[in-house]
Amino acid sequence: MKSHNKKKLRLYIFKSNKHIYANLIDDNTQKVITSSSTISKEIKDKIKYRRNCAMAEIVGKHIGAKLKKLGVKEVIFDRGNNLYHGQVRAIADATREEGIIF
Repeated sequence: MKSHNKKKLRLYIFKSNKHIYANLIDDNTQKVITSSSTISKEIKDKIKYRRNCAMAEIVGKHIGAKLKKLGVKEVIFDRGNNLYHGQVRAIADATREEGIIF
């Protein structure tokens, strides 16, 4: 892993075969602060299909709203081994629409 700016929190995106996860990680304490995914209580009732761009957008908006509530304005976007297109891009765009900078 590349060295990250230790002052900023990291928004890590993970995709499994069925679900999409967005985790806010503090690399100083190595803990997940908050997360959102297609299996989150607030989201799973709104969805018909587990893995598509519309679903990723809902996850992105949800994590963006959670970050705003926590007072987080800027994060490092970590897409893992995923290419920046499709679902990963949908999460990123939706999170930016909520006012989060990366």
